[in-house]
Formats: sequence, structure tokens, C-alpha cells
Amino acid sequence: MSAVTGHPSRRRSRSILPWLATPALLVFVGFAVVPLVGVFLLSFTTWDGIGSIRATGLTSWRAVLSDPGLPHALWVTFLVMAVSWAVQTPISILLGTFLAGRQRYRAVLGVVYFVPLMLSSAAIAIAYEALLDPNFGLGAGLDIQALSRDWLGRPGLAFGVVIFIVSWQFVPFHSLIYQGGVQQIPKSLYEAAQLDGAGRVRQFFSITLPQLKYTIITSSTLMVVGSLTFFDLIFVLTEGGPGDATRVLALDMYKRGFQASLMGPASVIAVILVLVGLALALLLRRLGGRDAGASQLEGA
Repeated sequence: MSAVTGHPSRRRSRSILPWLATPALLVFVGFAVVPLVGVFLLSFTTWDGIGSIRATGLTSWRAVLSDPGLPHALWVTFLVMAVSWAVQTPISILLGTFLAGRQRYRAVLGVVYFVPLMLSSAAIAIAYEALLDPNFGLGAGLDIQALSRDWLGRPGLAFGVVIFIVSWQFVPFHSLIYQGGVQQIPKSLYEAAQLDGAGRVRQFFSITLPQLKYTIITSSTLMVVGSLTFFDLIFVLTEGGPGDATRVLALDMYKRGFQASLMGPASVIAVILVLVGLALALLLRRLGGRDAGASQLEGA
């Protein structure tokens, strides 16, 4: 054993580390693991949310998996996930790169861009619902015929409105992530590119984007997994309509559990959401090819 590893203070610090992590571990177990186990067990029962809980085996699972509405809700969930990712990612990268500049006005704009993230999703939905009202909304008030449409009454338009509002609310958060990633890129890379005659566009595609590889993986993971939990905004804005055009799995879970008092099937959908989220997170991590040394090389 070397003198460094055998130093008494080093050994004491290593023995203290597990104890320092204990509170975080207890919080994780109490607020994540235990509820997940409870929901999983509840999926094998029949319960109306008030009376006694009765174990019914795979009855709830059969009811959910045989429901013809499940594939549609799953499709809408993945569609919202894919389209919102495709819209948010390029905008967030461009805004993050722009805000990474050292000009003072960019810092002010960064604060302004961050405002939507601080607002409640329910309040945002109510505001947009009023603005998009075909009779009393923004289009009618300004007498602009192009805006006076039944935005929330047509499936295609309602879906587009949901994507727009989701992107408007969460682009600031991901822009902040990309801003931090761009600021970690060594300036020497850009200086060398300028000496070679590379312009801003060439520098962006040859330096900025490759250096943001793992930042993109992190942002995409948060974006994709977070899209599985879209509920309050869609519930207030469209309630899953028109028809079932915006009925995602999270909303389907709420309607089964709290409107139809079917806690067993609702728990089944919750388990499905967790499994889908874990699978997508692992897939993105594998696609990123991240290892212990790669994260240290990023931005170095």
C-alpha cells in the first residue's frame, strides 16, 4: 500500500463518504423506490380509491392491454415526444450557443427567455386557451382572420398547439443546458479555426456540435423522459381532445384512476410509463456511447 492511500486522513474521508450519502439514499428510497413498488403491487388489485383493496391477479393488466384505446394513447405519447424533441432541440442549441456570448445584452435576454419556465403549466394552458378562442381570443380582438380558427377543436391544430406551448415553455431550460455546454468548449479551438479561415457556420458544425455530443444526450434524455409526464397542460387545454387527438398515456392514467375510479388499470399504465421511460433513457445512453473517460474529454 502506498503512502498516499494509507494516509489516516484519506482513510477517514473514505469511511465518512457512505454516511454522507445515506440521507440522499433514504430520500430516494422513501420517495421513489417505495412508491414504485406500491404502484406495481396495486396494478394486481382492484380498487376504487375509497373502499377495500382486493387482489385480482392479472385482471387489470388484461383489461388495459386488451383495451383498443391503449395503442392510440401510446402512439400519441410517442408522437408528442418525437415532435417536441425535433422542435425543441435545434432551437435550444441555437439559443444556447447565442446566449453563451459574453455581451451584456445576451445575459439580459437569457433572463427574459427563462421566464416561461417559471410559470405554472396550468396557468399557461388557461392563458393560451383564452388567446386562441375563435370568438373572443387574440384573432378576434385584433381582427386577424388567420388567427381566428378553432385551434383546439380540430385534431391537427390542437396537436400543433400542444407542441408549440410545450416547446415555448421548456426551450429555456434546455437552452440553459446548452449554454453551459458551449461555455465549456475551449476558446483555443475557435481561435485555431479562425486562423484556418473557418467562418461562424463552419465553426458551429465542426466544433460546437461535436463538442456538445454528450450535452445533447443529456438534454434529449431529460426531454424524452419528461414528455412522458405531460398531463396538467394537456388536461387544462384540451382534456385529451378533440376526440382522443391529444390523449397521452399520463392523461389516460388520470382518467382511469380519478375519473373512472379504476386504480388498478391506472397503476398498470403508471408501470408502463416507468418501463418506457427507463428503456428510452438506457437507449439514449447506449446511443451516446458514454464511458468514464469520455465525459472528462468533453470540452477539454
